Amino acid sequence: MEKRIFNSEKVAATGAPYSQAVIKGDLIFVSGQVAMDPVLKEMISGSMEQEVEQIMGNLRSLLEEMGSSLEKVLKVTVFLTDMGEFQRFNEAYKKYFPKEPPARSCVEVAHLPFGARIELDAIAYI
Repeated sequence: MEKRIFNSEKVAATGAPYSQAVIKGDLIFVSGQVAMDPVLKEMISGSMEQEVEQIMGNLRSLLEEMGSSLEKVLKVTVFLTDMGEFQRFNEAYKKYFPKEPPARSCVEVAHLPFGARIELDAIAYI
């Protein structure tokens, strides 16, 4: 079973040395997503809710292009630069997983690329 690399033009590429996703068997490992607008190729600035909306839109686009969906996400890891935003993040995030949310970890970090406040990676299946 070979691993396949997946990159999409629907999600902004950062130029960093990583793949947007790696597929192995029926599993999809999605690299960290930040609130980068794929058309403007720049970070959006706005509220916590707007950043979550952009990140989840990026994740949805990637997954759907690979034949998957948000409903098939098994695990999410969330990185926040301010754990004081945890509740606001949860309120925005739960809209994308209204039933049977995936397993999740959430940690506070000092800094994220591009000045992001949130980064989210995921494991899903096809």
